[in-house]
Amino acid sequence: MTKYGLLIIDVQNDYFSGGKMVLHEPEKALHHIQQLEHNFKSKNLPIIYIQHINTQPNPAFFEKGTDGVALHSELSLQADSVIIEKHFPNSFFQTKLQATLDQLEVDTLVITGMMTHMCVDSTTRAAAELGYNPVLIHDATATRNLTFNENNVQANDVQNAFISSLSNFSTVMSTDDWIKA
Repeated sequence: MTKYGLLIIDVQNDYFSGGKMVLHEPEKALHHIQQLEHNFKSKNLPIIYIQHINTQPNPAFFEKGTDGVALHSELSLQADSVIIEKHFPNSFFQTKLQATLDQLEVDTLVITGMMTHMCVDSTTRAAAELGYNPVLIHDATATRNLTFNENNVQANDVQNAFISSLSNFSTVMSTDDWIKA
């Protein structure tokens, strides 16, 4: 029998207005994540929160001890919420995520969070490589504009390119489609 787990990656203050690395429309992604939290809680399914802490000297964002590193206050965190700290884009790398998923007997990982082109991408690919069945909820992720060869790549183009690529490693769905399924 399939057992689902919801993974919420790096929904932290620095990605929102007033933060040090503001993304394109993170509030929209957060709204969809909140719907998924409610859906998973109503079915008594596990939710795992990932929190990135930047351990490099003088980090640009997610600095330990700052408000920016905190998980967003509009997430449905409880005293017993599972929060896994990471220091690299891949949420599995040097963390207890895989052991936690195995303990919870999760085989299908519903992936949400920020940034689509970094941590969501790395984690989705790793989940597939580790044998999980990743389901990527495309409207519950957010990214930002990028620059390459002095060309500005708009956030919507970044989002579409990465989601399109990740469809080779995961099932891609909208929040509404997931909830209706």
